[in-house]
Amino acid sequence: MKNYVQPGNTITLNAPYAVASGDGLLVGSIFGIAAGAAALAEPVEAALVGVFDITKVGSQAWTVGAKVYWDDTNKRCTTVATDNTLIGVAVEAVASGAGDTIGQVRLNAAF
Repeated sequence: MKNYVQPGNTITLNAPYAVASGDGLLVGSIFGIAAGAAALAEPVEAALVGVFDITKVGSQAWTVGAKVYWDDTNKRCTTVATDNTLIGVAVEAVASGAGDTIGQVRLNAAF
């Protein structure tokens, strides 16, 4: 195809804030996981598909298949939709203890 550009599994974005490798980032409606470190406004490769361990709200229990949203204010995942961006689904159950701050998320790559 003459108009094919790339698979789109990763794309280069300008970091909306300083990020480290593995951090979530949201640019408009595009959510990805930083493949490397970048300062504010520097280009960074962002993975848009796959399953990732991502920081979550410790007080929330997750069930397999639960919708997961990105809270861009607090830079973590949540199951609360209000004022947050849908990024994927939980692929493993996680407890709601204060120390349960990592969840596995399959990114939806659609936003």
